[in-house]
Amino acid sequence: MLTVHLQNLIIHAFHGVYKGEHKAGNNFEVDLSVSYEEKNVKLDKLENIISYEDLFKLVKKRMEVSTPLLEEIADSIVRKIKHQYSFVKEIKISIFKVEAPIANFQGKPGITLHKKFDD
Repeated sequence: MLTVHLQNLIIHAFHGVYKGEHKAGNNFEVDLSVSYEEKNVKLDKLENIISYEDLFKLVKKRMEVSTPLLEEIADSIVRKIKHQYSFVKEIKISIFKVEAPIANFQGKPGITLHKKFDD
């Protein structure tokens, strides 16, 4: 099994349920792991692997669409990856809001969605 990782991606986007989040935006941190069974081919060409650059472009494009809930964003990214790479066996994505607009809150809230596929 081969796993492609994108760790600590920082993307400025306009997600949230609180007033003003869609205007001011926030930084979001995204971690993504995509696992698949490598084929019986040499892992020496981009055609034989899932490119982390392609995954980054997919994540970045989806993060550009303003959405209230992080869960919906994560689910749509997982569905898009599975659609594009049907042979994927496991996807794990975490999305954190770097500066949540919550009074006296320190830290970064977030969610993790972890899907395994048998097909």
